Amino acid sequence: MKVVVQRVSAGGVNIQSENYSAEIGKGLVILLGISNSDDEKDVIFLADKCSNLRIFEDENEKMNLSVKEIDGEVLVISQFTLYGDALYGNRPSFTEAAKPDISIPLYNNFIERMKNNLGESKVKSGIFGAMMEVKIINDGPVTIIIESKEKISKQK
Repeated sequence: MKVVVQRVSAGGVNIQSENYSAEIGKGLVILLGISNSDDEKDVIFLADKCSNLRIFEDENEKMNLSVKEIDGEVLVISQFTLYGDALYGNRPSFTEAAKPDISIPLYNNFIERMKNNLGESKVKSGIFGAMMEVKIINDGPVTIIIESKEKISKQK
């Protein structure tokens, strides 16, 4: 599982085909990619990591506070293209990206874990598999990429 975490002053998603939109203020936009080998351990690791990631400034202008500590909001967007492999040729291969039967439950579990960590009203999301317009107003800019397999494999 892989996330691109962006610290934002605002974020949002609009899905015209579903007549759906969601917006957040200060917090995180999390682009979530799920691979064929991911499971519940990856969900727990990354949701907890994102909830506690200290990338917001404290009173001394040091990145020392988490989204939880600033009472911020989170927008989670599914993004299978994070597992696009463009090493060979010019057209990315997405064979590492999990199919919906694997990725939808893990995506939903990630959102639920984030809600458990931060509070129901603090977490919004896109719609899995939909064509979305995503608004990201990156604050900093601060962008962090985290892959669960790297950490989990080192813990064994």
